[in-house]
Amino acid sequence: MNKLFLGLALTAGTLAFAQETQEIKTTTTTTTSALKNDVQPVRFGIKAGGNSAYFSAQKFGMNSQKLGFHAGAFVNIPVSKQFSIQPEVLYNQMGARDVISSTPIENGTVKIQDKVTMNYISVPLMVQMRPTEKFYVEAGPEFSYFINGKNKGDVTRTTTTGGITTTTTQSHSEDVDKDQINKFNFGLGLGLGYDITNNIGISARYVNSLTKIDKSRPAAENNNRVFQLGLNYKF
Repeated sequence: MNKLFLGLALTAGTLAFAQETQEIKTTTTTTTSALKNDVQPVRFGIKAGGNSAYFSAQKFGMNSQKLGFHAGAFVNIPVSKQFSIQPEVLYNQMGARDVISSTPIENGTVKIQDKVTMNYISVPLMVQMRPTEKFYVEAGPEFSYFINGKNKGDVTRTTTTGGITTTTTQSHSEDVDKDQINKFNFGLGLGLGYDITNNIGISARYVNSLTKIDKSRPAAENNNRVFQLGLNYKF
């Protein structure tokens, strides 16, 4: 009889241990699956939109804003549920409008008023943080390489002879002298965005360049400022 009770106790203990082990395995599997679902997959996309740019030497205003565009591709790499890294490659137009210079001449002055277009290949590297599922804020560096540019505008010559003032205006257009321009441009970007759907989103960004444009002028009055507003599509 004692042997019978001993055998039943061993059998019951073995079954209880096996059941407990099975529950632990099931719990572990469920927890791992939940963690995997927290991080979204890597996604590629394209983006495009408008630019409003000016030079740091100018006062911010409608008259100084040069309208342009940006377009390119990006990859969004989530590192957690709230944070992701987004490298981009963009064709990026900067520049300014109403760039004015005045030079004295004999009996008068020469005033040049230009609209300057500066074309770059830009590589922003944004770190994005999502306080909600669809809304994010972003910040990071932007590295740009100057491709080409153009000055278009008017040259106004004013002279006074014998009490008579004469004014003549002539339009002009010429390429920006690449030898005077820094090829590499470094800036810092700050922006925000909203995912309208799982594929389509809208974003706004401001980029403040820290590298001077013209090699011969001080950096504090000689760098790019640009506002960007655009749409993006994730595949």
